[in-house]
Amino acid sequence: MNFSKLILGIYGALFVVVTVWAGGFFVQMHRDYTALKAQETANQHRLAEAEAKLKAQEKYLDQLRHDPVLVEKIIRQKLGYAKEQEFIFRFEEAK
Repeated sequence: MNFSKLILGIYGALFVVVTVWAGGFFVQMHRDYTALKAQETANQHRLAEAEAKLKAQEKYLDQLRHDPVLVEKIIRQKLGYAKEQEFIFRFEEAK
């Protein structure tokens, strides 16, 4: 009878150890899952921002390809070009 109680005690202790280990394992997996979900949400947000920026840049590129007025405006502003019979006055700001 003592031997069977000893075996039952060992099985009971083993069951408790495995149950505690499995509980800890599942708690850790839940934490990892939650962290990965948060990271996925952040990455989706960054992806949406990048796609919006890409769309805006593609629109601007399309305008540069097909809108000569915009191209002329940019050339005048950035490079300082002027048409014939036009004068450009540049004033330096006081430092």
